[in-house]
Amino acid sequence: MADVRLVNITKRFGPMLAVDDVSLDVSDGSFTTLLGPSGCGKTTTLRIVAGFFQPDAGDVFIGRDRVNDLPPHRRRTAMVFQEYALFPHMTVFENVSYGLRMRAVPAAETRRRGSDVMELVGLPGVGEKFPSRLSGGQQQRVALARALVVEPEVLLLDEPLSNLDAKLRVRVRTEIRLLQQRLGITAVYVTHDQEEALAISDRVAVMNHGRIQQVGAPLEIYHRPQNRFVADFVGLANFIEAEGMGDGTVRAGGRILGIHGRAVGPVTLVLRPESVQMRRQLSAGANAVPGRVAAMSFLGTLARYWVDVDGTQWIVDVPSPGDDVLSGDVFLEIPPERIHVLPEGGRQQAG
Repeated sequence: MADVRLVNITKRFGPMLAVDDVSLDVSDGSFTTLLGPSGCGKTTTLRIVAGFFQPDAGDVFIGRDRVNDLPPHRRRTAMVFQEYALFPHMTVFENVSYGLRMRAVPAAETRRRGSDVMELVGLPGVGEKFPSRLSGGQQQRVALARALVVEPEVLLLDEPLSNLDAKLRVRVRTEIRLLQQRLGITAVYVTHDQEEALAISDRVAVMNHGRIQQVGAPLEIYHRPQNRFVADFVGLANFIEAEGMGDGTVRAGGRILGIHGRAVGPVTLVLRPESVQMRRQLSAGANAVPGRVAAMSFLGTLARYWVDVDGTQWIVDVPSPGDDVLSGDVFLEIPPERIHVLPEGGRQQAG
């Protein structure tokens, strides 16, 4: 296996700056996800790693080798495309083994490796079928098998689950993650789905306007976002403008709240909906504000409330709500350790 290193990568398409001075280290054997909205530069970055696009500036390293000038088939990478790109006139086995035939691998070894990788991805017994006879999940596995059969050092996946329904996406993403861990292969994955990124990644690189906004473990990205864009894009969040008092408290809307650490001057507080506890009565010594329930939506495993607080609306998630529906005047209790204070007012990196 091999690590991947991007150093100050920039790519333009005419006047459009698609990737802006991106640097990223992907550790050997890790699963790293490029996460961001459409047009943020994540797929362009992936295709630069694959060799389909050449960077206008910067360097791409796979292992110790600078690969800027190498064509895709010499980069020791393999790619799973969003549309799978299966050949409809070829059988499943012919699709899977196509890369081996292009590399003039002997027929006996091609049969062995093709059969082994089809077994690995859970496709035994379908080698003679055509892709049109398979389900979406099976077609995705064929595309994955075709990438794995050439034994790449780096596996690149460009939104490979976007054509699957919600339940199948969850199942297949788990299978991909378990397979990656089993093989110990280095993987770079592109998605706009925040839940998907958090669920399967060792590290997540959040992108916007061609730049990386933050890189970190899923827990770090979710609970300690570095700017407002990351906090807003990755999960739901309440944003409260406040004034740091310098003594472990902030003033928000005329009310004093305790926080962990010190903050001075204008700050933005980030409160995740599940971090706020809603009560009918105020607990003694609680870090709390009064509010009034404006709306509620039952989502099965939780009830989501919209609560008016001093002229702003907070989102509060109550897990396992049962039949106990809250309404009217309530108190919102916020543990100080669950309040995240955005540095520098939460400004994102300029695009």
